[in-house]
Amino acid sequence: MTTDDPRTTDDPRTTDSPPITDPPITDPSITDPPITSPSITNLLVANRGEIARRIFRTCRELGIATTAVYSDPDADAPHVREADTAVRLPGAAPADTYLRIDLIVRAALEAGADAVHPGYGFLSESPGFAQAVLDAGLCWVGPPPAAIAAMGSKTAAKRLMAEAGVPVLDALGAPTEADLPLLVKAAAGGGGRGMRIVRDLADLPAALGAARAEAAKAFGSDEVFCERYLPTGRHVEVQLLADAHGTVWAVGDRDCSLQRRHQKVIEEAPAPGVPDDVRSALHAAAVSAARAIGYTGAGTAEFLLAEDGRFWFLEMNTRLQVEHPVTEAVTGLDLVALQLAVAEGEKLPGPDAPPTTGHAVEARLYAEDPAKDWQPATGTLHRLELATRYHEFTSTGETGGTAGTGLRLDSGVAPGGEITPHYDAMLAKVIAWAPTRTAAARRLADALSRAKVHGPATNRELLVRALRHPAFLAGRVHTGFLAEHAAGLLAPDSKGTGRAALAAALAEAAARSTARTGALPSGWRNLPSQPQARRYRTEDGAEAVVRYRLTRDGLRADEYPGVALVEASAERVVLSEGEVRRAYEVARHGDRVYVDTPFGCTVLTALPRFPDSVGQTDPGALLAPMPGTVVRTGAEVGDTVTAGQPLLWLEAMKMEHKVTAPADGVLAELRAAPGQQVELGTLLAVVHPAP
Repeated sequence: MTTDDPRTTDDPRTTDSPPITDPPITDPSITDPPITSPSITNLLVANRGEIARRIFRTCRELGIATTAVYSDPDADAPHVREADTAVRLPGAAPADTYLRIDLIVRAALEAGADAVHPGYGFLSESPGFAQAVLDAGLCWVGPPPAAIAAMGSKTAAKRLMAEAGVPVLDALGAPTEADLPLLVKAAAGGGGRGMRIVRDLADLPAALGAARAEAAKAFGSDEVFCERYLPTGRHVEVQLLADAHGTVWAVGDRDCSLQRRHQKVIEEAPAPGVPDDVRSALHAAAVSAARAIGYTGAGTAEFLLAEDGRFWFLEMNTRLQVEHPVTEAVTGLDLVALQLAVAEGEKLPGPDAPPTTGHAVEARLYAEDPAKDWQPATGTLHRLELATRYHEFTSTGETGGTAGTGLRLDSGVAPGGEITPHYDAMLAKVIAWAPTRTAAARRLADALSRAKVHGPATNRELLVRALRHPAFLAGRVHTGFLAEHAAGLLAPDSKGTGRAALAAALAEAAARSTARTGALPSGWRNLPSQPQARRYRTEDGAEAVVRYRLTRDGLRADEYPGVALVEASAERVVLSEGEVRRAYEVARHGDRVYVDTPFGCTVLTALPRFPDSVGQTDPGALLAPMPGTVVRTGAEVGDTVTAGQPLLWLEAMKMEHKVTAPADGVLAELRAAPGQQVELGTLLAVVHPAP
């Protein structure tokens, strides 16, 4: 499992947000801006998914028309349907669509937009894009191009911050054993790409080469550098807002330490367990960083915080962050509304940001399998909803403070939509607010546990376990948290699987019976008979076999002699055992069966009664575990390989994934080449095992 590190940026490429019901922040003392200030009437969002929908909702509150852009795979995406106008960007790959400055500027002009918001990811931190928007006579909702450029290179940004008196973690020109462990990091990158952890100097050359190759492909620059890696460091960031009149706000802070593959998974505000003097110093350093580059708009200063309270500047994200909802939850602010106000030349409403109230935690629901090295998952999303009632954060909550209460669901996808390999694996963000950190974590874990998520594999169970973990609840968070507690967080959950399989079989029988007679479930017999049998495969590859009889005396299940059937329909089964009664909601999509309970979901694959022996795969064959693009290969036909040795790398959902040799042997076939697009199940290579 990859150990994650705080030195990251976010670059998600699929997400969605609920309506923001708060009125925009205003101050009666602020007069109307000069007639020369831009007035936004039609805003183009140069992005997709969740962030586009998030911005559109604030625009509707403010009476601003909206324009979307979309690639061919996104033609029916929710953000396209919700915009007033939508402009097609022909193609599928980001390089041909959402990363084309010329196409996006042309789209804005053709649609009659007078302003452009970049969202996050894609071109949001491109000074060239910002300048092109301004050169076209459009309003740019973001910081000046010069400020973006100043923070564009991490190495250059560190030098600038050091000159401004902000503590920085020095880059290492010639690392030694005393500097281990190291982090190799792309100077122009983010989102976990172009990063490698090195614990042995002998591994440094290979790590540098791999990081350079990935950085060049992802960011157009192969510049990398080394710095010390703190395995138990914390990623703490400060939300910034600055106007063009000299006011800079430090709008609270966030902890984003729970990460996988250098990408954030759980974020919270405010950062827990930070002494007041350290918190004040972090805020002051962030404000100094913003002033040093003449920053305006929303941005985030990211820091590495050590256990002893020391901290170092890592980078500045010159855009809105994925995790901005937790800051909105504890402050009552609408950060997008403030971005638009600043872009129109308005002053921030007051010299200081409002105080925070309560605690908020956000979890990112990814379409991926954590137990399979975070392998991304694609396919149809059949269902995504919170099983409990939720509502937006409002300006007055249960506690009467500036933050509201409840849950917030942000998602860029909709039921029936396809999760493709073209963009980030994030399906949704779920955000919970409560008066205390423990209550917020409990509320979020419960909401995730009860949520209905039917479709590709997700990290939902990992999120629930992490939020309920004693170390997390005690505030002992750091960037190595998921690796440190991997055994418990990723362990297969067999508890309840058998009864879930029994419920699935009974629901299927009830559906067949209803279709025929509307009477008793299939398998009911007046006289003793052989039991009905149903086979399922669990998510961890095990097989669950259910044998049962339904007689006039009730249910007889071979594996569960004490279980009785209370009721059964195609969608709901209630079982009792002793004095305990449990309900199971059952949904089937193709051969996949989803059994939901208040404590989580069991996903089963229905197997045929009589297995087909035809078409069995050669045990040495390596099939593509996902749709993607072959990035590079690591061996040639005829090479002797060892079990676990990387043979090739696939890129999907913004990440690289290794395909390794299944056993010691000889690489007999290699059917993949760099640049090749492959589908799920494509034969990539064949390894003949050693004698």
